[in-house]
Amino acid sequence: MKKAGLLKKISILVLVLVVPGFLYYLLTAEGKNRYKPLPVFGPKTLAKTTHRVNGKDIPDTIYHSVNDFKLTDQDGKTVSLQTLDNKIVVVNFFYTNCPTVCKEMNNNVNLLDSAYVKNKMVFFVSITVDPEHDSPTVLKNYAKAFKPAPAKWLFLTGDTSTIYSLARNGFLVNAVQNGKDGFIYSDKLILIDPERRIRGYYTGASDDDVSRLNDEIKVLIAEELRKNDKPLY
Repeated sequence: MKKAGLLKKISILVLVLVVPGFLYYLLTAEGKNRYKPLPVFGPKTLAKTTHRVNGKDIPDTIYHSVNDFKLTDQDGKTVSLQTLDNKIVVVNFFYTNCPTVCKEMNNNVNLLDSAYVKNKMVFFVSITVDPEHDSPTVLKNYAKAFKPAPAKWLFLTGDTSTIYSLARNGFLVNAVQNGKDGFIYSDKLILIDPERRIRGYYTGASDDDVSRLNDEIKVLIAEELRKNDKPLY
């Protein structure tokens, strides 16, 4: 029943995305927010610069952002965050020999990928925690089961030091090998805004969480529409 509800919600989303102005109307009115802004996750520091609010100087906040990286996609191409510059990105960690949760998690990513196939702002990235086995060829064969939209859903591999450091220090989740064929890794889908900031964590195998992610992707789209004051489609 939950899966059917999620499919229905995503079908409605597809219709909404066909008419970008309607999305903007739903989330804004007369230039004012009609939605609650998403939080920014990770450590924060105060900058030396300030901005004025109601006549008072308020210190600017420097938020945690994901450092750039270089990994390889399922087609053997080098991918970095610069490749996805100014995009909304949903990231998850997995490995192709995962016996349980990975397939369910990526099935949900597949639903979202299909819903946003015509949206130029939203991309999906799945990073393997088993790069010694998951070569680009292995990832390409694995991806065939999901039929991802070309260039919209990237499956990435690289070296363990880069991937594990990126998980811990960039996306602030666990990723480490545990024995010969075991891995400890996060089951979260991670929402990244165009400024490379973490805006949400969602349990990848939870229909309720994926539905919430779907809604909050729309919130980020609305934020970008407000910044640019023009359709991003």
